[in-house]
Amino acid sequence: MHITSAFPEPIVKLNELSIAELRRLLDNREVSAQDVLNDIMGRIDAVEDRVGAYVTVTRDAARAMAERADSALAARRAGLLTGIPLAIKDNICTMGIRTTCSSKILYNFVPPYESSVTSRFAEHGYVLTGKTNLDEFAMGSSTENSAFQTTRNPWNLECVPGGSSGGSAAAVAANECIAALGSDTGGSIRQPAALCGVVGLKPTYGRVSRYGLVAFASSLDQIGPITKNVTDAALMLNVIAGHDPLDSTSAPVEVPDYASFLGKEVRGLRIGIPKEYFIDGMHQEIDHSVRSAIRQLESLGAVPVEVSLPHTAYAVATYYILATSEASSNLARYDGVKYGFRAKGKDLVDMYMQTRAEGFGPEVKRRIMLGTYALSAGYYDAYYKKGQQVRTLIKQDFDKVFEDVDVIATPTTPSPAFRVGEKATDPLEMYLSDIFTISVNLAGVPAISLPCGFTGGNLPIGLQIIGRSFDEATILQAAYAFEQSTSWHTRRPLL
Repeated sequence: MHITSAFPEPIVKLNELSIAELRRLLDNREVSAQDVLNDIMGRIDAVEDRVGAYVTVTRDAARAMAERADSALAARRAGLLTGIPLAIKDNICTMGIRTTCSSKILYNFVPPYESSVTSRFAEHGYVLTGKTNLDEFAMGSSTENSAFQTTRNPWNLECVPGGSSGGSAAAVAANECIAALGSDTGGSIRQPAALCGVVGLKPTYGRVSRYGLVAFASSLDQIGPITKNVTDAALMLNVIAGHDPLDSTSAPVEVPDYASFLGKEVRGLRIGIPKEYFIDGMHQEIDHSVRSAIRQLESLGAVPVEVSLPHTAYAVATYYILATSEASSNLARYDGVKYGFRAKGKDLVDMYMQTRAEGFGPEVKRRIMLGTYALSAGYYDAYYKKGQQVRTLIKQDFDKVFEDVDVIATPTTPSPAFRVGEKATDPLEMYLSDIFTISVNLAGVPAISLPCGFTGGNLPIGLQIIGRSFDEATILQAAYAFEQSTSWHTRRPLL
């Protein structure tokens, strides 16, 4: 690595470091923000053609932001993220920078406003490396549904990185950014984090503003961090959590300093082990690794308690009624009139039809049709209303279990990363990839995924820790205790 600056050359590669490690180096003026950015851009140049994590790399904007960060550092006005190169999932609006949702229908859309989360990042001095690839409109579990490219898993380029935040997870795992933001509607932060061997946190619904997040399913969507370790997840949540008057679903709930909970012992912490999450057909190495992780937490003083979440069996069906119904409503705005792609048509109605036929991909069309059917006259009560009733039962399952335990531990996914194309022709099989994450979104509670092992084929395995509403602090506490007592989080793919 060659650095042209007045600072001495670092011993380690800067792109491999965490937010916390870079914060110390930057604040002590041992490296500059431009040094860090140069290292990240060099890494992108070296591996991006194989990984395909980014839709847009924002080189010019990043250099300007790094220069401003160095000025702030010189003046001792650094924020928590000053000089830290971060990537943003391409369904989160960035003013003046293309935001596509990895869809042809928005391929040239440049937002005239900034999302609340990136505004908070900017206040803390972050450096934007670019916008990451996703399944179109966040609809998918493999990042194969992007209109632009298929993102590859850095651990095995023949495998998927998960989805829909696959670009963000792959970029973090491949050291193409220091950390990233994703969105999670049914597991879209945690599932790719698990498959890429990084940390992914879905906050409580309402904990983080959704203003500027392009909507998929408004009652389920939540923005959260994807990071190299639990400490960085806590630091990023410190920045983005909190009430936002621009989002009517943002909760006016006090936000603690999440980093202050890291390092607290877990002795006496009661961990629920739901029998419904250890199922026949689950990958044997995942079952073994997650059970070993639970035993590791027990060795630290935590108390495992067998619990039951009896309505788990209905979660996938419930989710694909409610999420598609909301998608059908939310995506009605893409008609070729106000913004985005417009096809030619014989008249206005034909233009609408041609725009949506050409602009949306197969998975988005499939979900719009499912949702439109579920909301249609004569079927609303049988599908959407019943789905909402079952959602209530699922939430009540969690409420009841949390009367007796502090957190719940489960696998994040039923299988490790699968090969590109393996499930592309079987939507139901693909939907089942999220079987362990969907219930969390339906209940609105927070959950984190972190590495807890590897398969014999060197593919990462994720442990999911679920918490009570607005109790991200306890899941971070438990996750950090496990992470620091093992070395899984230190492993990186060889690209």
